[in-house]
Amino acid sequence: MGKFTFAASIAGLSIAALAFAGPAAAQSPIIIKFSHVVATDTPKGKASEKFKELAEKYTGGKVKVEVYPNSTLYKDKEELEALQLGSVQMLAPSNSKFGPLGIKEFEAFDLPYLLPDLKTLRKVTEGPLGLKLLKLLDTKGITGLAYWDNGFKQMSANKKLITPEDYKAVKFRIQSSRVIQAQFKTLGALPQVMAFSEVYQALQTGVVDGQENTWSNIYTQKMNEVQKYITETNHGYIGYVVIVNKKFWDDLPADIRGQLEKAMKEATDFNNTQSQKENDDALAEIKKSGKSEIIKLTTDQDAAMRKAMQPVYQDAAGRVGQALIDEFLKEAKSATN
Repeated sequence: MGKFTFAASIAGLSIAALAFAGPAAAQSPIIIKFSHVVATDTPKGKASEKFKELAEKYTGGKVKVEVYPNSTLYKDKEELEALQLGSVQMLAPSNSKFGPLGIKEFEAFDLPYLLPDLKTLRKVTEGPLGLKLLKLLDTKGITGLAYWDNGFKQMSANKKLITPEDYKAVKFRIQSSRVIQAQFKTLGALPQVMAFSEVYQALQTGVVDGQENTWSNIYTQKMNEVQKYITETNHGYIGYVVIVNKKFWDDLPADIRGQLEKAMKEATDFNNTQSQKENDDALAEIKKSGKSEIIKLTTDQDAAMRKAMQPVYQDAAGRVGQALIDEFLKEAKSATN
């Protein structure tokens, strides 16, 4: 009897211990490391913090989002590999970053003057074409969740950039994109791929002469302090694709994944509302600082730039496909009707 009582007591304690450990283990939050390469006070920086806030709120603390801004965890060239390996769960790289993975279709977003305004952009990113592009990422172990705007790009340099001829022999920092490389080569410039975090110093020391970026990126990275001139071209678009490691995402409990999708949708709306305001505010601050002269092109000068960029479309067609470019152009045409 004594042996039975003792054994029963031990068994009871074991069951109690398991019962105690179970809820404790269940309460351990799921960690999402969210890495990006821009400053916290940019549209993407603020939206990633908004996603953290909403994700933790909607999951009741079952998910914890750790945001690593400004390349503090991974730089441009490292982050996609880190995501595929599972070292980080979530990123928001620019559209052009997928080319090296063999998904060249996203480079269409880099074509100069292809997306003339936000109305056209929304037709692409919120419609069937945008969804079709996201699905291409599945084969690389990546799930595409959303498109986040940064804004439209401007040209800057330490010389005035007004005509296509002004770009000849100017060293430009570029993102890793065959389309952007072709854009500058078409103008006779000298493109140089460089991580975003290195641009300010490269401009300051003369390693490169110029760069292209949105107003918010120019201002938050203080590029206007080391560039004499900024030409308001709005020639291209910088946007991001919020992506997550596919296996990590698929393995999440369905209810948590749904809560995170809700958080992502609201963070996306927040980002895309904020981005235009952030760029307008940044432009105002750059003007106020007086450190860069802002150049506005005349209608004829703008037309000359557009004409000079046309060969870039022929160059891109061989990689991204003429049919895809035609889809973008069709959406752009329908948006203006």
